Amino acid sequence: MIQKLKTWLSQENVSKDLILLLVIGGLYSLGIFLSSTFVNVYLWKQSNSYTDIALYNLCIYIMQPITFIVAGKCAKKIDRVIVLRAGVTVLSLFFLTVLFIGDNAAQYNLVLGALLGVGYGFYWLAYNVLTFEITEPDTRDFFNGFLGILQSFGGMTGPLFAGYVISRMNQFTGYTVIFAISFSFFIVAVVMSFFLSRRKAKGNFSFKRIILERKYNSNWNKILKAHISQGFREGTFLFAVTIWIYLVTRDEFSLGIFNLVYSGFSLLFYFLVTRWIKPGKRKKAIFLAGLSLYLSVLLLIFSDSLSLILFYGAIAGVFFPVLFVPYQSLTYDVIGKSWNAGEMRIEYIVVREIFLNTGRILSIFIFLLAIVFIPPETGIPYILLLVGGGHFFIYFFIKDIHFTPKESVQNS
Repeated sequence: MIQKLKTWLSQENVSKDLILLLVIGGLYSLGIFLSSTFVNVYLWKQSNSYTDIALYNLCIYIMQPITFIVAGKCAKKIDRVIVLRAGVTVLSLFFLTVLFIGDNAAQYNLVLGALLGVGYGFYWLAYNVLTFEITEPDTRDFFNGFLGILQSFGGMTGPLFAGYVISRMNQFTGYTVIFAISFSFFIVAVVMSFFLSRRKAKGNFSFKRIILERKYNSNWNKILKAHISQGFREGTFLFAVTIWIYLVTRDEFSLGIFNLVYSGFSLLFYFLVTRWIKPGKRKKAIFLAGLSLYLSVLLLIFSDSLSLILFYGAIAGVFFPVLFVPYQSLTYDVIGKSWNAGEMRIEYIVVREIFLNTGRILSIFIFLLAIVFIPPETGIPYILLLVGGGHFFIYFFIKDIHFTPKESVQNS
């Protein structure tokens, strides 16, 4: 089966573990996109409180970096595949918990946010470290691009199917069905993880030393600042846009249609980006995409109909792949060329996640502060306009990243 996939992908040189990691990433994407779009709406419909939704997401972003540190220590002592398996298992427990508490979910928003943050922390620590280990510079763009295709496919089919089911069933029955399906995808992902080769690390866990590495490695310092900027947009956008679209349309199925359009364009452009954007063009692509994504926020906040929202989704679907494929590859290249990367790769991933979530937490604090003084329905567009520049400013942090002449073969 693995050999058939290699042939189908026209990538005979990729390893079995790379293919398996893509399959697990695809299952994760299906499970998350099927439900995550609607968890915020599910909680909001129960409480009608923007503060509750923001605090739920804040707990995710607080627990995620804390869990990254714990998971990093675990990954230094035990098989990292076990850490990945633990993450998927906790994510399964999250959906099982949502199913169990049902209509009372909004009362446990902090607990649910914390549980999801722990699941994300274990999963993404292990997944990012395995990505760094399993991919090589010549397969990295392919992996990031094809993973983006799988994520787009999940984002395209999952929310549309979920929105259809939810809108056709009474009250919260549809949510229960969708959360149960997501739970099953994560169980399959756990099973698939048993086929990955065992991977152990040696040495002590020294993430503080890698934080201090910013003083000695300007490329590392710049990429970390870029991740704060990335998180500054994501922190609020990942939930406020969903609520905003629901407020405009008042229909879960419309959310599914939005994700279909967004992910459909993403699917196409993740495929194209892997062929169009070579290492020497990464920075130009990041600038163009970041600027386009920032300008598209204007379209979103002035949207008063589904058609304009779908137009925004199409623009975002085009330019997110143009930004993230070269940006992620550049990040891994910076790590790969940094001090003692072979032994300290886990610490580099942990520190990156800390800075990313620092940006997300800052973003949500601004959201919470703003809605104290401005009614949310009025304030959300202004908040989105403020934090929406996060992806655009990534370029100004990474534009001066340079490698030695020997290393510049991989980048510019």
